[in-house]
Amino acid sequence: MSDNASLPSRQARVPDAAAGRRFDAVLAELFPEFSRSRLSEWIKSGAALLDGVPARPRDPVRGGELAILNATLDTETDAIPEDIPLSVLYEDEHVFVIDKPAGLVVHPGAGNPTGTLVNALLFRDPSLASVPRAGVVHRLDKDTSGVMVVARTLQAQTALVEQLSAREVHRQYLAVVSGALVSGGTADAPIDRHPRDRLRMAVREDGRDAVTHYRLRERFRAHTALECRLETGRTHQIRVHMAHLKHPIIGDPLYGGALKLPKGATDELVSQLRGFRRQALHAETLEFTHPITGEAIRNSAPVPADMLALMKALREDSILFAERERR
Repeated sequence: MSDNASLPSRQARVPDAAAGRRFDAVLAELFPEFSRSRLSEWIKSGAALLDGVPARPRDPVRGGELAILNATLDTETDAIPEDIPLSVLYEDEHVFVIDKPAGLVVHPGAGNPTGTLVNALLFRDPSLASVPRAGVVHRLDKDTSGVMVVARTLQAQTALVEQLSAREVHRQYLAVVSGALVSGGTADAPIDRHPRDRLRMAVREDGRDAVTHYRLRERFRAHTALECRLETGRTHQIRVHMAHLKHPIIGDPLYGGALKLPKGATDELVSQLRGFRRQALHAETLEFTHPITGEAIRNSAPVPADMLALMKALREDSILFAERERR
């Protein structure tokens, strides 16, 4: 995957009304399929011209000039395509929406150069090699399951990133946490890297703003199923916020703390709690505006079997305990 892809030459007339504005800003409006940072790089390299001559990103336009784009897309990844099965919930020429299983790493890294979602995506669509991050616009942790959207073109990626930045993408999760909550609420607490443990995130006063809305889905005797909605999308956000509220997600290896078993728990529940070795977190529903057509796209991924079994055991334990209390 070492070859670069040349884009067809593009031309567009600068509107008279744009007179006096910066070249890079006008170019971004004329060619919205590309990010402003990428266009700025092309201006600096001479791949974007104004009336056939180079210009600087900050140079003002007069109006009426011809903007010309003769660019090359660099290969953005050296990851190897692999035939890894994917559960595709929706696809067209612009986007994929997939149901990522727990255990699948999104990006290749030092410890996992193969067997990732990116490897699978490149096998399904080799042209993604020329799209940054192989089209991934948001990520799920390795052991979080559920819905993700992947852009298949630069134009789609630019539009989706803008929607995420503007907090216009609806992301709803199912989380099973420790403790019996009595109501929903909002966690509004900034998040950044833990000051000592670089694998963890933490609530920090100097962190980036992070907001998670949550409401009760189902109450159990000593646990709660929550519906969580992300307003922002920080790394480990729901996991950090729930731990900060003293209701960590069941099975969370980083933020869950010591396992606490309810008094008199059924054998099935004890087995489920001890055997649940990932965070009980599932990206259930994703809704966004299609980056090209403008229509509303909504997809939901079914709750995986391990979380269904966990919730079944919690439910049956609660019912049994209630029956004992009535005797």
